[in-house]
This record gives sequence, structure tokens and C-alpha cells, in this order.
Amino acid sequence: MSQPIPPGTKSPPATPAGQDGAQAQAASSWLSKLGPGLITGAADDDPSGIATYSQAGAQFGLQMLWTVILTLPLMVGIQAISARIGRVSGAGLATNMRRHLPRPLLYAIVSLLLVANTINIAADIAAMGQAVSLLTGGPSHWYAAAAGLLSLLLQVLLPYHRYVHVLKWLTLALFAYVATAISLQLPWLQVLQAMVWPTLSWQPAYVTTVVAVFGTTISPYLFFWQASQEVEDLRADPHAHALKHATEQAQPQLQRIKVDTVIGMGFSNLVALCIMLTTAATLGAHGITDISSSAQAAQALRPIAGDFAFALFSLGIIGTGLLAVPVLAGSAAYAMAGAMHWRGSLELQYGSARKFYGIIAAATLIGTALCFTSIDPIRALYWSAVVNGVISVPIMVVLMLLARRPAVMGTLVISRRLTVLGWLCTAVMAVAVAAMLLTMAL
Repeated sequence: MSQPIPPGTKSPPATPAGQDGAQAQAASSWLSKLGPGLITGAADDDPSGIATYSQAGAQFGLQMLWTVILTLPLMVGIQAISARIGRVSGAGLATNMRRHLPRPLLYAIVSLLLVANTINIAADIAAMGQAVSLLTGGPSHWYAAAAGLLSLLLQVLLPYHRYVHVLKWLTLALFAYVATAISLQLPWLQVLQAMVWPTLSWQPAYVTTVVAVFGTTISPYLFFWQASQEVEDLRADPHAHALKHATEQAQPQLQRIKVDTVIGMGFSNLVALCIMLTTAATLGAHGITDISSSAQAAQALRPIAGDFAFALFSLGIIGTGLLAVPVLAGSAAYAMAGAMHWRGSLELQYGSARKFYGIIAAATLIGTALCFTSIDPIRALYWSAVVNGVISVPIMVVLMLLARRPAVMGTLVISRRLTVLGWLCTAVMAVAVAAMLLTMAL
């Protein structure tokens, strides 16, 4: 007997039933198994991230490539832990924090996340508008407004099980940066050496850029988003249950999370590597070291790398912006809904989750409005990445504590190996932040 459709959903999710459904599921491509991890990884390379990676490549050349290699296993570990908390407990991160943390700490974390995400949205929407303007001409502000409105409408009107397919297709936009790097003649032996043999410096600009790269790569909004998407997938399947109450489903689901997260984060860091390589080999090599936005990076590429690289870089900004803005707004809404005990799901109609969608609308519209003011969201973005790096540390400590608590995870607390990896990620972020604060004080 199938479960009744929950009231207020946008439309019933299509789910397999009986033996035919099991056969169809077994025959489906492994690509269809990719979801929360792939989308989370791709959303990490948003226009603001592109700006940070471009600045790192332009200013320091190949010296920052080691950060991409170091952050990959750390990113896989902390994102897998986030996803496991969502799937095992059946609740998002903020909901679990509300149940197990002091309220002042919970509200501080969620408030900082909301502010940082709104600034990020403003920068991403502005970058999309500028990229469209570079390609077609016309006023970038109005293009930005159109991008923000389109993103908002898609989130409100499409149910999650349909909208997630839109997000999956948008991840293809990131291949533009892989194609751009491949189109250049690069010193690959020097590239490999820089990836495995770090060139370190205690210069304040270098240390701050490292923290900015870490902050834009290992960002709090990604933790909240991937955990919440696991919960959304859980609710969309009437045959699935929170793993701590259905341990017989644990092995295939945890294996899926592992594969999904490794591929998603690997894709994310590959794109980050290509962006650094492209800007190091073109902008940095020609003395263009001050990059404040992804659109500026694209424009600066044109006379150096040609129209093809310029067009690919610009199209990538637009595509990844359309992917990242709903992730930023959605993660803020999931966090607020969990903290305040509201109904919150992209599968619900607007009338059934007004407060949840209100946060999505507020974050998107305020971010869009900032593009029409004298405030420069792009300038604030670099420091937003630094702030993300700073606040990631206490949030990761909370994640690790939650993931080891039987009250949250039942018998499926994270393994010793994943525990070591998670605490290592936390320690690396803490050391990077401490080094930045030390260089600022000297």
C-alpha cells in the first residue's frame, strides 16, 4: 500500500513501485545516482568562488595549486559527514543543532550563515549580469535582476524532484573552465610540481588568500545544503526511511553518499584547479594581478587568450551562477527553518511553507537589490570568503560532535577513519585562520 501524498506538496514525486520499480532502478545509469554531492560540489564553484580562484591564480601564479590538492580529501570528508547526518537522522543540520545545542550558539551560526549567503548571492547575481553584458552588450544591472528573478521563480514553482534535474544539468556549465584550461599551452611539469610541492609564504596577502580559498572551497552553506538534500531525497521516496531507524538500508545508501560526494568534490576541485591554471598562465603571466570579480577575469582574458577562452569563461559564470544562487538561498532557508522549527522543503507549495520560501525570497531579492546600490558586493566578497573560513571552524566542530552522538546517529555514528579526516579538516581550517589573524596582528 503506497503512502498518501503529503498535503501541500507541489506535485507527487514519481517513485518506483514493486518489482517493476526495482528492475527499473537497477537498470538506471550510475549517473542517475549522483545528486546532492554532485550539485553541492558544482555549486561550490560559483561566480564568487571563480573570483577568488582567479585572484589566487593571477596574483600568485602556480603557487596556490597545492591548496586544491589539500582541500580535496578534507572537503570529501566534511561533506560526507554532513550528508550522513542528514540521511541517518532524517533531519537537516540546523534541526539537529536545535535539538542538541544551546539556542544562542544556534542562532549565532544561522545568522552569520544568512548574512554571508546574502552577500554571496549579491556577488553571484552581479557577476552573472556582468557576464551577460560582456557577451551581448546592454545594462548589466537589469540582466542581474532577471537572473535573480528567474532563480527565485524556479525555486518557488518547481517541486524539488523536478528542480533537482535542472540543477544537475547546470553542472555541465563548469566544463567550460576545463575546456578553457585545455585550450591553453601550459607548462605541465611545473604544474605538477606546484600541486605536490607547496611554495609557502608568510606575507599577509598570501596567507589571507589561502584562507579565502579554503573559505570559498569548504563553506558552511555547503554543509547545510547537502544534508538538507539528503533529507529531501529521503522524503521523496516512500520506501526510504531515516537510516538510524532502518539500518538494513544503510549499506547501499552510505556507499551512494560516498561515491556521490567523492565525484562531486573531485569535480569541484578540478574546476578550481583549471580556473587557477587559466588565470595564472594568462593574467598573472602578463602582470594582471588585481582581479576583483569573475567577470573582470573573463574580460581580462580576451586580449590575452582570445575570444574562445573569453566566451567559455563568461558562459561558465552564467551557468554556475544559476546553479549557485538557489543553493545559497536554499541553504539559508533550510538553516532558518530548522533553527526556528518551521516547515521547510522545496517539495512543498508556497502556501504550505511561507516562512521557508520567505527566506529564499528575501535572500535572493536583497542580493539582487544590492546590485542597484552604491555598495560594492564584489569588494565585500573576498572578505566574505575569509569570514566563511573563520566561521567554518566552530561549525565543523559542531558537525563532528553531532556525527559521533548516538542520539543523532543511532548505531551509525561515523567511522574512526572518517572521524580522523573530519577533525583533520577542522584542524587545517583552524590553523589557516590562526595564521591569518597572526599575520594581521604583526
